[in-house]
Amino acid sequence: MDDKRAFLRHTLATIAYRGGKAVRHAPASFAAFAVGDAPKTPAQILAHIGDLFDWALSIAKGKQVWNNSTPLEWNAEVARFHDTLKRLDDYLASDAQLACEPERLFQGAIADALTHVGQIAMLRRLAGAKITGENFYQAEIVIGRLGQEQAAPRREF
Repeated sequence: MDDKRAFLRHTLATIAYRGGKAVRHAPASFAAFAVGDAPKTPAQILAHIGDLFDWALSIAKGKQVWNNSTPLEWNAEVARFHDTLKRLDDYLASDAQLACEPERLFQGAIADALTHVGQIAMLRRLAGAKITGENFYQAEIVIGRLGQEQAAPRREF
């Protein structure tokens, strides 16, 4: 595996870790939390992230397809988040041809997903269900670990 694909895979593992932390143990009311006029709810944002990874996989395969998903029930949407990450990672881990430049895959869907994970973390705080800060440099982030089961934080504050 080349270094660029390995870096993309590490980035996906980072999103799984940080995104997992942002959605884990959210109260039931959080999925529909809204701020301001015509806001996106956490459930809508999480569905959009899943759509981004489905889109990224279609680009990697050379057939760009976009879908605007209706959000699922919160726990199902959290599972979808991890599943879409895994499917993209599985493709990157394979010997299959990457039909685009890795940098473009990063600058589009993957970078956008990082932004949206931050939005969900911020909305948690605004909803009164904040997550604990963490030194992510010290986090145990492992390529290929994309499910809901992540390593315990090493240094929270």
